[in-house]
Amino acid sequence: MSDTQEYELPTAAAAMPGLKVAILGAGKMGGILLQAFLKNNLLHPDQIVATVAHPERAHALSTQFGVQVGTDNLEAAHAADVILLGVKPLQVPALVEQIRPALTPQKVLLSFAASVKTSAIEDAAGMQLGVIRAMPNTPAMLAAAITALCAGRFVTEEQLGIAQRIFATVGRTVIVDEKHMDAVTGLSGSGPAFIYIIIEALAEAGVNVGLPRDVATLLAAQTTFGSARMVLETGYHPALLKDAVTTPAGCTVDGILELEEGGLRVTLIKAVKRATQRARELAAG
Repeated sequence: MSDTQEYELPTAAAAMPGLKVAILGAGKMGGILLQAFLKNNLLHPDQIVATVAHPERAHALSTQFGVQVGTDNLEAAHAADVILLGVKPLQVPALVEQIRPALTPQKVLLSFAASVKTSAIEDAAGMQLGVIRAMPNTPAMLAAAITALCAGRFVTEEQLGIAQRIFATVGRTVIVDEKHMDAVTGLSGSGPAFIYIIIEALAEAGVNVGLPRDVATLLAAQTTFGSARMVLETGYHPALLKDAVTTPAGCTVDGILELEEGGLRVTLIKAVKRATQRARELAAG
């Protein structure tokens, strides 16, 4: 969908009527959420206000989606019950201080900036209000994300439920303690890149044994997709599903032996641990 193409406005009743949501920084993830709110009839256009850095971009988004889009973060925050912080991590404290005059203890700040702790946002707000931290991943673009949510000190169950409904528009959600958010970043935040490397390697292997590249890529990607669905929808442990494919003296067991000898399992574990460590370093400043 191009920036100039108008969005087909929803006609069904909004799932969360009366809730006003501001997206401060409707960039990549903010823009994905904006579209998801409308597509899933979570909110009507008149319930959403968004901001971007440039007036030209604001006009394009407003025309495309039929929502109020501007460049004034404070004005947008005044109008909202739930305020999504969609700026880069280093910009979050300054943004919260900028909108502080619009904040009240009844409002909710929902941040999806990596490695920014809820306590840092609470301190910048200067009051006791609900702060929720979210870590979605890039499959949100296809409503196939997994988003981890953690609550700050002053969040109510109702507010956490609102955050779950917001991120359910782009995939699944899970609630974790904040101490686990760096590990979430290392696993599901960075994980898509690791999976793409696996798909790429499987496709290259297919080419190496004689398959056309487009066929090999399709086989590798759909096999990965189907295998993930098997884990999610059957609830079986991956090891059990692996054993169901691995017949005695068959092809698969020989391939698995090569994977183990090459250290794939250990390498993936080390990749997640390293990404988690980097997330902790960024959180520590």
